[in-house]
Amino acid sequence: MNVQRLEQRRIDLYKASKTGLRTQFAALCYRLSNGKPEFCLITSRTTRRWIVPKGWPVDGETPTGAAATEAWEEAGLEGKVHPLPAGLFSYVKKDEGLPCVAVVYPLKVKKAHNDWPERDQRRRRWFSRRKAAERVAEPELRQIILTFDPSRH
Repeated sequence: MNVQRLEQRRIDLYKASKTGLRTQFAALCYRLSNGKPEFCLITSRTTRRWIVPKGWPVDGETPTGAAATEAWEEAGLEGKVHPLPAGLFSYVKKDEGLPCVAVVYPLKVKKAHNDWPERDQRRRRWFSRRKAAERVAEPELRQIILTFDPSRH
């Protein structure tokens, strides 16, 4: 598959079927420090667990656009999103008991803002690969972090 020719379709929520399993789009926010990746994690609003920015599909938006929006709103981060996902992970949305799968798009951070929409609701912190993998609860997300190769994105 040629990445330059990859096009994403915009999401039409009115045509999307509602099933028991829901999809979210996530941003694996990273930067390079001395040639090694560091990952930005945020806390969830309710349980305060360490997670990656993620959210629901947005009508008329691409999956990568939705992931970039979540990185901005939840973590105050801007950057370049890679069009191919780094992987996906499953989890149960605690407050709703809803099974979800999150498609994870790498986002190379270019700018971290000091003020952003959810600043008062979350903490944001940079971690080494090993520490980030230790902090997240989802085994599949942990594996994505441990095997992520920034040279491929």
